[in-house]
Amino acid sequence: MRLLCLVLCLGLCSNGFGQTSPKSPALTEDQIRDLIRQSADKDLENDKKQRDYTYVERQEMRRLNGKGEVKSTEVRTYDVMEIYGEQVQKLVAKDDKPLTDKEAQKEDEKIQKLIDRRKNESDGDRQKRLQKEEKEREEGRQFVREVADAYHFKFVGTEAIDGRENYVIDCEPRPDFQPHMKESKFLTKAHGRIWIDKDDSQLRKMDAEFIDTVSIGLFLARIHKGSRVVFETTRVNDEVWLQQHVAVKADVRVALVKNLDLDIDVTDRDYKKFRTGTKITPLGEASQP
Repeated sequence: MRLLCLVLCLGLCSNGFGQTSPKSPALTEDQIRDLIRQSADKDLENDKKQRDYTYVERQEMRRLNGKGEVKSTEVRTYDVMEIYGEQVQKLVAKDDKPLTDKEAQKEDEKIQKLIDRRKNESDGDRQKRLQKEEKEREEGRQFVREVADAYHFKFVGTEAIDGRENYVIDCEPRPDFQPHMKESKFLTKAHGRIWIDKDDSQLRKMDAEFIDTVSIGLFLARIHKGSRVVFETTRVNDEVWLQQHVAVKADVRVALVKNLDLDIDVTDRDYKKFRTGTKITPLGEASQP
């Protein structure tokens, strides 16, 4: 999710934010670019450390009508875990209500099938899968590094979030930016503000708004101008920064036919570190003596 948010946005311009303090010496553009590259490297380390954690993710999606009124709401809550190097979501509640026994058993069986499949995976298939995952992580890091070249940066000051000081930086697209990755082409269609933790050089927050329409795929979807994303992280166990909150307000046209006004809120909580293997026992087996 973190890299998805980096793909979506770089933040919102300076209007409408909390107070900042200019008490820290101003950072130059070169210093800011170095800081963003450091943050990209540390994000990769966070991704690796996240594999040692389970957590709960609540996803709420509201569909809006043309007046901005809520037409329908759907809530899904998941237990998120790492199984054989793969992040897996197990549905545990719908609309803030526990699953029925039948639904819960279906989820348990789904997870157990994945465990069994990974146990029986050949060395060659495992190596191919790990290489593919590593390639995707490296591409994600390279994308974030292109962010450092895609914008003009302005140091705003510092701002405290949860008692920690953060550098506050405004970002405006560079008209002369030449992307090296196809995913980077839309960077000029967002402008923004980012918060970077002063002591850890970690990305703390982004608040984003598109300033032009962005196409995803050939005819899959278009995200319209004015769509907005907020992304926040939190420090866990004094060792890693992990996703805490994502809020999306988007005007999306799917397959150039269906318009969707969406208000999405994702919250991650209850991070717990684990060190043992994961075993899901189907309900039917658990009831046997």
